[in-house]
Amino acid sequence: MNGTTILGAVAATCTTVAFVPQIRKILKTGGQDLSYPMLALYLTGVSLWLGYGLALGAGAVSWANGASILLVGVCISLKWVKERAVTPGKSEPRKLRIAIDMDETIANSLKEHIARFNAAFGASLTADQLHGANIEDLAPVEQRAAVRELVNDASFFLNLEVIEGAQNVIRDLAREHDVYIVSAAMEVPNSFASKYAWLQKHFPFIPASHFVFCGDKTIVNADYLIDDQARHLRSFHGTGILFRAPHNWKETGCCRVESWEEIRKLLLEGHGTAKRDVSGKPELSAAPERA
Repeated sequence: MNGTTILGAVAATCTTVAFVPQIRKILKTGGQDLSYPMLALYLTGVSLWLGYGLALGAGAVSWANGASILLVGVCISLKWVKERAVTPGKSEPRKLRIAIDMDETIANSLKEHIARFNAAFGASLTADQLHGANIEDLAPVEQRAAVRELVNDASFFLNLEVIEGAQNVIRDLAREHDVYIVSAAMEVPNSFASKYAWLQKHFPFIPASHFVFCGDKTIVNADYLIDDQARHLRSFHGTGILFRAPHNWKETGCCRVESWEEIRKLLLEGHGTAKRDVSGKPELSAAPERA
């Protein structure tokens, strides 16, 4: 072969093989940086070059552009497949990430706390007396530390009742969305093992990897947080839902729910005060001001 033929063969090889690294990149990143119009124009160009080579009987031009057509076709196909995998059809609603508190949201810790308080102090406290207050707020100042100690017993959390409707609604939520149980367990460090055992017993359909025991709930990254403590909702970056409890009776300025069936209507059925935004995520209105 003369020098001109060698030069042409090397040039054809380089322009053809140049698409091999691009194919590897598409396999890794999905090819979002590639333009369909550019690929289409390039495919048209090499197809015309193939016709030109065949008309002249130029073997090097023909095989090089034939190989280029094949590689560009692979690029277009891979890009289309990868984009379909990353961006599902618009008709498919995305899964929501829903974080759910434990105490007084799914576990009736208040009932146990009142029972222990009454037994320890010979009192006859009822939940109806706690409107807007915590148990320790009703105790004399000198007894408040002892009231807090009532929940530090590891056995406190083992036999709590499940709040009505929580299991059924959360099971249904978990079928459609990613559900996490998030507890500020660092407030009672002795509670870790008991809370874990309680959750496995009553919510076995939630994987243990979705149990989050923390101290500060600002670390939670979710679309919704269902909690009985308004302070956690104020620092939450998503949408907060306040689950009714005697101590939060006076709280305003956030979406309040009275039961798990109401949560079903808001998050699964889209009824009540919820409406859907363009992504399918319910927008919730705040609870009305309390007199």
